Amino acid sequence: MTLSGKDQQWLRLSIVSVWLTTAFASVWELDGQSAQLLQAAGVQDASLARWLILGGAGVDAALGLAMLLWPVRWAYLAALAVMALMTLVASILDPSLWLHPLGPLTKNLPIAVLLLVLAKAKP
Repeated sequence: MTLSGKDQQWLRLSIVSVWLTTAFASVWELDGQSAQLLQAAGVQDASLARWLILGGAGVDAALGLAMLLWPVRWAYLAALAVMALMTLVASILDPSLWLHPLGPLTKNLPIAVLLLVLAKAKP
């Protein structure tokens, strides 16, 4: 099966929305779930936790904008690498996230495939 340009555009816009929404949500709930995960992992300094969360949100926003404005292979592969790293870290910090009913980590499997498909389709 070959993806049409229109199909690629819809896939790209959907993945961009995931990255930008994640960045926004991380900042919006700065003292929420991400902070709790870091605290449970031993990051007791609230200031450090905030900087880690804001740094992650900045990376998410940068990748979302890169995939939106420059939809090229390196942007998708960079997003895949960052997602793999974040998934690994989250898995180490709280393996139970794999069993969460809303799938905070399991959703990364189809997203990884989508990123690979988009990377393969772009020069």
